This record gives sequence, C-alpha cells and structure tokens, in this order.
Amino acid sequence: MTDIRTNLEAIAVELERLDRKPAAAPVIHDRELSGNKINGGIITNFASAGIKDNASTNVLVVEKDRIVVDTASISTIPNALQVDGALTVNGAIYATQLHVDEITADVRNERTSPLEFRGENNQEALGKGVIWTGGKYTKQFVLQQGDRLWSSEHIDLHESKTFRIANETVISKNALGAGITESNLKSVGTLTNLRVNGNLDVDEFFRYDANSQQLVLGAETPNGMLTMESWDHQFIIDPTEDRKWKLGTWTTSALNIVTDDTTRIAIGESGNVTVTGKTNFERGVGIGVKNFTDDADLTVAGAVRFQGKKQEVGESIPTNGNYSKGDIVWNSNPTPTAYVGWVCVREGSPGEWKRFGQIAS
Repeated sequence: MTDIRTNLEAIAVELERLDRKPAAAPVIHDRELSGNKINGGIITNFASAGIKDNASTNVLVVEKDRIVVDTASISTIPNALQVDGALTVNGAIYATQLHVDEITADVRNERTSPLEFRGENNQEALGKGVIWTGGKYTKQFVLQQGDRLWSSEHIDLHESKTFRIANETVISKNALGAGITESNLKSVGTLTNLRVNGNLDVDEFFRYDANSQQLVLGAETPNGMLTMESWDHQFIIDPTEDRKWKLGTWTTSALNIVTDDTTRIAIGESGNVTVTGKTNFERGVGIGVKNFTDDADLTVAGAVRFQGKKQEVGESIPTNGNYSKGDIVWNSNPTPTAYVGWVCVREGSPGEWKRFGQIAS
C-alpha cells in the first residue's frame, strides 16, 4: 500500500509540474490555415500577397457600408469615381477632360490649349461663352445665331490697337482702313481730303456722273459738263467741238452778270446785250467785222448812230430808207474836187440831201 501511495503522490507532483509548465508554441506550416479560423484579437505585422500592415495605430475602419480612413495615398483609380460631398485638393489636379456645371474660382488660370465650348448633340454652342453676373445685369460675350459673337458691353481697345480682317486694319482710333471701299454712311463730321472714285450723289441735288463726266446741281437732264438748274432755268458750261467753251443759259432765260449784287451786263432772251455802268476797253472794239484789227479803237461793219444821228458810208445819196435831219452818208469813193459826203437836211424817205466838204483838186 505504501508503494502505491508513494507512486500516486509522485504522479500527482508530476501532473502539477506539467500543469504549471508553459505550453509549447504551435507549429503552423505555410498554407495550413483555411476557413474561418480567426475571430477577434489583434494580428500584428500582418502581410499577405496583396496586403501589408505596417500600422502601429488604427488608420482604417471597415463598417457595414463603407470604409473610414483619414489619409489615403492612391496612385491610380482605374474606374469611375463619385464624390457626393465636398472635395478639397491642396495640390494640383491634372485631367484630360473636366465636366462641371459650375465653377467658382478666384485664382490664376493658366492654359496650354484653347478654351472650348461645345453644343449638345453636335449642335451649335449657342448662348455659350463668357458670362459675368452681379451688378445691375448680367454681362455677356457669347455665341449667337448667325455665326456671330455677341457682346452686351462696349469693346474698348488700347489706343494703339486696331480691328483687323485678314491681318489688314479695318478701323483704328482715328482712321478707316485702306481696304474699306464701300459704305452706307448716313451722317459724317468734317471731311478732309475727300477722294471719290466713281459716281457721287449728294442729297439727290449735287451729282457727278463718272461715265459722262458731268457735274450737275439740281438738274434732272444735264446739257453741259457743268449744269445748274433752278425750276425751269438751266445754266451750263460746256466745251464745243471746235475746241471752244460756251457759257450761259440752255433754256430761253435771260442771263445777268452781276457784281455787288448789281447787274452789270444783261443778256436778254433773244440775245440783246445791255451794259450798265462805265465800260472800258483796253484794246480796239470791232462790231460786225470778221477780220478785226486793233489799228483803230472802234471798227464797225455797218452804220453807226450817236446822239440820235445816223452815219453810214455810200457812193451816193441814199435812194431809199428812212432818214432824219442831220444823218450823214460818207463818200466811199472820194476823189479830187468831189465831196466828203452828204447830209440830210430834211427827214423823209429818203429825205432831202446836200453835199458838204468839197475835196481840193
């Protein structure tokens, strides 16, 4: 019995020793764990083919419908990404295309490509452009129907700049471009050095016809190179075929030549000429002569009358015509002992005549 008791005590001591002895670490070979083998606890220095955990604190929380992370370092997101809340980017954004409904910015905008506005469904981008809100109304610079850019405001260039078409100046600060050859201007200011090529019409009164080279004032049917008309009176200046000039009225109107608004020479409808005032001829005067010479102050082809007395030249006493007392006929063929002429001593037809002024032999 003693031996049995001793042996049992020894076994109890050994069992107690074994119970107090730490358990040996289990040996788990590669790819030996499978299925749901882990529940709870902390796994440190965890690594797998796609995950490596180097964190010393919690940085990623996986909840039922989301993951929560304060800081993420992501090189590439290959699929579409939707951000429902606000997105703050402290660095640069590089994008191939950026589609937004509204941009509010107060930063410098640098571009290396044109600013492009696209219409929907391959249509014109009408109404698109630059819009400024605020103030009394919205300011716009947009594309409108008819392939035109429309601005709601003035376009103010620097004074040294110009509007150009095909790199040629159209309008500068104080001049129209040389290429502007047609215009429908209704009102202009003072013109200097005006040059017109072709017809000219001013208020349908002053006209120049480039084809006929006629300058017309107020006439519907011009009859001279220069034609002026008032009512039914037409005045012309025009060259003749024999290289002369004609000046006067085309109609049967009389012509007055005036100075100081006073008629000095009046030409009647039938051609009668009346000279008013003193008349001075520095050279000889010829009346009715074809081959006029200035060796005499006055040369007359026919009879003359002064102070009511008629004088003419003839070979004898007149045999017809009405004459008054004192009229003289000068002898056209004077000879020695003949007479200078004849004088009418009694009026009549032809009246009574007497010889006078015998010529010496």
